[in-house]
Amino acid sequence: MKHLTYSIFASVLLLVLIACEKKDYPRGLSEYDHHYYAVFVPNNNTAVNVSRSQSALLKLPVQFYSTFTRDYDAVAKYAVSTAGLTPVAVRGVDFNVVDKNGNVIQSSDTTYTMVFPQAKQVMDTIYIKLLNNTTPGARKFEIRLLDNVTDQFQVDIFSTAFRRPITIN
Repeated sequence: MKHLTYSIFASVLLLVLIACEKKDYPRGLSEYDHHYYAVFVPNNNTAVNVSRSQSALLKLPVQFYSTFTRDYDAVAKYAVSTAGLTPVAVRGVDFNVVDKNGNVIQSSDTTYTMVFPQAKQVMDTIYIKLLNNTTPGARKFEIRLLDNVTDQFQVDIFSTAFRRPITIN
């Protein structure tokens, strides 16, 4: 009986070892050498609720993923979106996109950029200033990270962390 148990155990172990297939994947593919990611932190699309009277800037951290140092600056893009939201928050009335000092960042089409010097991995922040609009009711908008494809590099997004829905109460 002992011999049968050991034989079965050895056979199962041998089958497991044979079934394991060793694959030889390349460590780095050259087509991804200039491919980066920008995502919201935490790594999700969680909504943010904020009071219209908040005086502190709303901070939306963004992680830029890279394993290289380059001789160019990588640029990520983001935009204000109100598509499919009601009631919508109005830029310049309910909020503004600002720099860390509270200065309004100008944009002709609601698209903005974040520059990552030498394409180094780093954390940056998108800042929103609430304008304390006294119109009653909640207002909604989203900040969406966008793909940026150039001849030199690509800054991509994660589907799990590319938008930050914001409700101003």
